[in-house]
Amino acid sequence: MRLAFMGTPDFAVPSLAELIASGHDVVAVYSQPPKPKGRGQKLTPSPVHAFAETMGLPVFTPASMKASEAIEVFGSLDLDAACVVAYGQILKPSVLEAPRLGCFNLHGSLLPRWRGAAPIQRAIMAGDRQTGVQIMRMSEGLDEGPILLGEVMGIRPDDTAASLSDRMAHTGAALWPRALAAIERGGATPTEQTGEPTYARKITPAEARIDWSRPAAEVDAHIRGLSPFPGAWFEAPSAEGPVRIKALLSMLADGSATSGTVIDDRLTVACGSGAVRLLRVQREGRAAQSTDDMLRGFSLPAGAVLG
Repeated sequence: MRLAFMGTPDFAVPSLAELIASGHDVVAVYSQPPKPKGRGQKLTPSPVHAFAETMGLPVFTPASMKASEAIEVFGSLDLDAACVVAYGQILKPSVLEAPRLGCFNLHGSLLPRWRGAAPIQRAIMAGDRQTGVQIMRMSEGLDEGPILLGEVMGIRPDDTAASLSDRMAHTGAALWPRALAAIERGGATPTEQTGEPTYARKITPAEARIDWSRPAAEVDAHIRGLSPFPGAWFEAPSAEGPVRIKALLSMLADGSATSGTVIDDRLTVACGSGAVRLLRVQREGRAAQSTDDMLRGFSLPAGAVLG
C-alpha cells in the first residue's frame, strides 16, 4: 500500500519500522517540527524524523496540519492510507478523507477509557491493572473512531510510564501488518466504542508534586506514572534550604508516621496510610541515580520531613 506515516516520539518509531519491514511504500513521513534542545538550544528533529531520515524517507514537518498549504500537499500524495501514532496534531476532515481508504491511529489504551494526550501515564496513575493498544479508524472527534484491531496488556506493579510505553510501542507496531491487510482486502470490521469515556488530559507541572497525605498505593502509582517525565517531585530539607528531588521509582513498604516523614535509613516515607520506599531519584541539576547512591552524599535520616 502507498502510505503516509504521521508520528513524533520514540513510541511511534517501532510502528514506522514495522511498516517499512512489511514492504509497504511509505512515501511521506510527517512529524512535529524540530525543537531547540540542550545548552546550545540546537534545533533537534523528533525521534520519528531522525529515524525516517536514516531510512531515506522524505519528511514533512508543517507547524500546523490545518494550514491550507499543508492540506494541499498531503492531498497530492495519492495515498491508499495514513498511519498515525502519537503525531501530536489534530487532523481536519479534509486530511482524514484524503487517503483512498482513510486514516488510522494506534492508541495506547482500551478505548473509550483514556482518550486523549496521556493515556499511558493516566492509566498507571489511576491504578489500572490492565490497558491495551488499539488501531482505530480516525474520525473528527478525539479518539472516538471505531476499533479495527487491538490487544489487551497487563500493567505490572513495577511499571513506569517508560517501561509500559516501551512494551506497548512494540506490541502496537506488530498490529499494523494485520490491520492493513484486512483494510486492503475490505475485510476489516470496525467495532464502535462502547462504555463511558474517560479523558487522559495532558500532564501539567502543577500536578507533579507528590502529596504525601494520600494513601501509599496512590503515591506509588503517581510516582511511576510520571516517570521519567515530567517526574513526580518533593522537597527535602538541607542546610542550604529545601532541595527539589524527583522520585523516579518506588515500591510499597511497611511503616507508619506523620505523612511525609522519613521512617528509616533507606528513604521509606510515610503516607496518609502505609508507606513507600523510593528506589530511584534525581536531585535538581544532577543525573538520575539509585536512592542508595544519593544517600551516600545527601543525608535524609529517619525523622526528616519531606514537603
